[in-house]
Amino acid sequence: MVYAGQMDCYGRCNELINKFLDVEVCEAQVYRVTDTYGEELGKTPPVERTLPPVDQNETLYVEADGMMLLTREDGWKEVKVGRVFKSTDCVKTDNKPSWIRHSQYLAHLGNHHSFIGQMDKLIESYGSLDQRLVFISDGASWIRNWISDTFPNAISILDYYHASEHLHEFTNLFYKDKQLAKIWADQQKELLLQSKVKLVIENIEKLAPNNNDAQKLINYYSNNIERMDYQHYKHIGCGIIGSGAIESAHRTVVQKRMKLSGQRWSKKGAQNMLNLRVTSMNEKWDKVIKLVKTNFKVAA
Repeated sequence: MVYAGQMDCYGRCNELINKFLDVEVCEAQVYRVTDTYGEELGKTPPVERTLPPVDQNETLYVEADGMMLLTREDGWKEVKVGRVFKSTDCVKTDNKPSWIRHSQYLAHLGNHHSFIGQMDKLIESYGSLDQRLVFISDGASWIRNWISDTFPNAISILDYYHASEHLHEFTNLFYKDKQLAKIWADQQKELLLQSKVKLVIENIEKLAPNNNDAQKLINYYSNNIERMDYQHYKHIGCGIIGSGAIESAHRTVVQKRMKLSGQRWSKKGAQNMLNLRVTSMNEKWDKVIKLVKTNFKVAA
């Protein structure tokens, strides 16, 4: 019931259980048991490393980002999601998008301080990695400050695709001709890939002096210029410069189960479900089985 409950909405789980096991359970019972064990998981030590140690020839990648979830108490609240993986688990074949064989996930509904505390424990469990530790994230100040304060020797990369997205937003506002906007933006994106951020800033200033939208983009690049050496980043670790891994984590950890049509969550219930989703994604379902064996009567 717990495994089914964290895979799909409760209204369909009892149907699946009946189909596979020929056992009748009601929707409310699936919810009750699933929520109970999600809560029990939250009482266990939250950080247990699931990946092997990082070898000398490997790089540890860390990606973190927030996404919105609809709650009953406070409307839309941000879920912080983290994903950790090693460079050797990032597989590229035949110019297709890379895929990651093994990852560890964390998810927290609430303020970033609690989330950072959990991430710190996980990352520090790998020991001192210095520049073999690579963060990829957007321009959120809490992420940037967290990295610089706690892991000052690590490499921090501004997601290239976020940087490009901001560029396109500006050009679409400035140019009436969309074709010209695309040509100019593509030229600047190529310069970004060559780590010529200062030249891109100069080009923006020349194109639109005293323009508020241009100044916002200039400020964004200026605040992150030390995180935009993309030419260098493509030659370290597995060479990724985008946050596709964390965008995928949003879909698989949260959206697939918790953003279905019409869903709203209590904040407590949402965190209980996140506990289960992360445990399943981390391939640590044995923790749930152990809890069921020790607390079955209480939960049932």
